[in-house]
Amino acid sequence: MTDIKRIVLDVLKPHKPSLVEMSVRLSSLKGVDGVTCTLDEVDQETESVKVTIEGPSINYPSVEDALRELGAVIHSVDLVASGKRAVEDVRTGQDHR
Repeated sequence: MTDIKRIVLDVLKPHKPSLVEMSVRLSSLKGVDGVTCTLDEVDQETESVKVTIEGPSINYPSVEDALRELGAVIHSVDLVASGKRAVEDVRTGQDHR
């Protein structure tokens, strides 16, 4: 069993399927409780989307497969929270510069 609780991805996708379709598909994966897809940028043929996935046991290879089936590509993994629970970021003095 995996211990990923939250993952944030920068994804490039074609205009179709829609964000709604992509979100519903990802939220149907085993171990996923919820998905947020936020449109970041649009060009003539593609959309850049921030995808946040949360759940008790996210299977990253399943996420990769689902996105590939939708014609999307992961540009980067921007955040991963794993372990017994997700830990929130804490702002430090270095963050205020």
